[in-house]
Amino acid sequence: KLSVAPEMDIMEYCRKEWRGNTPVAKRMRKGYEAVARKFASIRRVRGDNYCALRATLFQALSQATQLPSWLQSEDFAMLPENLLSKYDWIKQWQLKQKLGRKMGEISDEIKEYLMLLRKKWKYISEIKCPIEKQEACDKLFRNEEEEYSLYEALKFLMLNTAIELYNDDKNGRRVPVFSWLLFARDTSSNPCQLMHNHLNQIGHSGGLEQVEMFLLAYALQYTIQVYRLYKHSTDEFITLYPNDPEEDWPVVTLITEDDRHYNIPVRMCQETML
Repeated sequence: KLSVAPEMDIMEYCRKEWRGNTPVAKRMRKGYEAVARKFASIRRVRGDNYCALRATLFQALSQATQLPSWLQSEDFAMLPENLLSKYDWIKQWQLKQKLGRKMGEISDEIKEYLMLLRKKWKYISEIKCPIEKQEACDKLFRNEEEEYSLYEALKFLMLNTAIELYNDDKNGRRVPVFSWLLFARDTSSNPCQLMHNHLNQIGHSGGLEQVEMFLLAYALQYTIQVYRLYKHSTDEFITLYPNDPEEDWPVVTLITEDDRHYNIPVRMCQETML
């Protein structure tokens, strides 16, 4: 079962979903029309609490042409071990439930997920033919065991990024504004709380909040561009995470109707490619 549905014409999808004449339906149609000027098709993303991670990772992999530098670094594999040696509370990381799993070392298990992420990213980025690349992505997102392991890796990278930002701020270094917002919440005033109340919940009882979209973008070193359809005809219709991206970060594009569920636009129209 594919967790990212086959592509469908964007306006056809919009007509099916938004038939009525309510102000909301009209705004959504206008939003989809604007997206359709740039992209021809849409792929629906399975709507569980992983959908922001799923949509972002799927887009990143399907256009990957090289392994990001942070995935190549020597100490990437040592990340769980290094963090656990400094922060004992990470032992309470909520791992996905595996049937008949022996409670081994949590760092080994997370390391396994991180190495899987590196392996898949490397494999897919080396495929030159666009059709084969897409097939490889579809195959990966049909394999539930692997797919959910990759989300664990992403969540752990988000935790690592949050710890770095928190420490930078404490040591008087400049941090992006979203980092203050992230730790200004009652439920995440430090990385330990962020893990317990937010990251551990992703995929179970909650998805990504907006401030966590910034964290995901920083963890992957990708700019996430989102068409927020319900904000059509406002300044926030196209939102960038982060809003002042690094120039060399690749860009992935998502669509949302409500900031909770994300789908992905595909097939850029010819004129926008030029």
